Amino acid sequence: MAGNKSTAEQYADYKIKMQKIADVKNAIAVLGWDQETYLPEKGAEFRGQQITTLSGIAHELFTSPDLEQIIRSLHQNSDLNPVELKNVELSLEDVEKNKKYPAELVAALSNITNECYHAWIKARKANDYQIYAPALAKMVDLKKQEAELLGYTGHPYNALLNEYEKGMTTTELDAIFKEVKTSLVPLLEEIELKPEINKDFLHLHYGKDAQWNYGITLLKQMGYDMKAGRQDISEHPFTTSFNPLDVRVTTRIDENDFGNMTWSCIHEGGHALYEQGLPTDEYGLPCGEATSLGIHESQSRLWENNVGRSLNFWQSRYPQLQELFPGNLRTVSLHDFYKAINKVQSSLIRTEADELTYHFHIMIRYEIEKGLLDGSIDVKDLNHVWNEYYQQYLHIKVPNDAQGILQDIHWSHGSFGYFPTYSLGSFYAAQFFEAAQKQVPGLDESISTGDYQPLLTWLHTNIHPFGRFYTSNELCKRVTGKPLEFSAFMNYAKKKYSGIYSL
Repeated sequence: MAGNKSTAEQYADYKIKMQKIADVKNAIAVLGWDQETYLPEKGAEFRGQQITTLSGIAHELFTSPDLEQIIRSLHQNSDLNPVELKNVELSLEDVEKNKKYPAELVAALSNITNECYHAWIKARKANDYQIYAPALAKMVDLKKQEAELLGYTGHPYNALLNEYEKGMTTTELDAIFKEVKTSLVPLLEEIELKPEINKDFLHLHYGKDAQWNYGITLLKQMGYDMKAGRQDISEHPFTTSFNPLDVRVTTRIDENDFGNMTWSCIHEGGHALYEQGLPTDEYGLPCGEATSLGIHESQSRLWENNVGRSLNFWQSRYPQLQELFPGNLRTVSLHDFYKAINKVQSSLIRTEADELTYHFHIMIRYEIEKGLLDGSIDVKDLNHVWNEYYQQYLHIKVPNDAQGILQDIHWSHGSFGYFPTYSLGSFYAAQFFEAAQKQVPGLDESISTGDYQPLLTWLHTNIHPFGRFYTSNELCKRVTGKPLEFSAFMNYAKKKYSGIYSL
């Protein structure tokens, strides 16, 4: 019994049990990574069965009375240090939440995720949303059930949003996106009046192998430890971590779009650096997990936009790039290249959007997800709703399903409530990078010489090592002295794009 053991013995038991659960979950993650990279087509059905079986085992282990008893006993104990106490508090929260999930729902969600993913792949290849719609409808029904089980105040979407960004609500998000529209629209209107920037040279032929090798170089120079990770090709770029010493990224390559692979590598590299910076001694415990999806996204956005699309980043890199692709870039100046990679223009594809119009892509998905959860939008009409939103917010016509409703993988994974974290991540990133520039002497100069270690050291010290010890806003206050403020992003955007567009 837990009561007959010392605090140290109870905590050791707790840690062993939590790490066993992590082992099972990370086995699932390995199968999921393989499913999106190397799985043979005929293996899909059994892979779904395998993931379902392991998901059930992980759920049983985490909801076992024995583990709950240990956690509750430790929760009453004053002998724990602050990190141990936080681990126990968060585990108790997670236990209470997971107890709400019947095994049948866990299995159903796992099954429909497998079905939905493969339906999405087939629909994308056929450019036909209706192939995907029946599976997606089942997923939405299960997510509605999940929201009711979790409980919520206000909009049902709050229950799912809380899974990715703890404490965030639709009320707060509605206010943030209202500010996005109020502040960004005037800036975009100013930019629209300026001469269009030419970026045709980014869409010449860039060989697959040369791009791949360049992407690997980028990751290594950012500080990504290739002995603790690897890169592969997938339909949709992603990062997955099995532990801080095995963090993997994927990319995709378009030989007629240099930016597609380049910034997906930098973006996923930012995610991976965060995961590689988590404490290994907290493996399997809450303080060994990322703070939130918003903070995770802040790391990818910081590297992708605040660093990777900056003039400083390309000061030393661009001559090397010209040597790699002389036929395409020899006559293109650094400043013309810099302008091209930051061109602002409404686009169809979220992952290819510039960092200003990007937030309208997120707002569209946010509005659709809310509508699906409260029943005001029907899955069967989703492609038409999507197209109407793109016309309304981005003033562009969606030509087909593949470039519209089928472009994202997230809903096939059941990730409802995830998309808003992308915009939140950009706003956190701007605030964090502003703080880093103030706190790290000569940071801009080191970036301009290709030395990213001072920035990575700052991130490893101030953002990465705390896991879930702090909430997003607590971490933001700790690092910057203030809670999240949209003004940091707007200050960054106005300064950068005023220079690019001579505003």
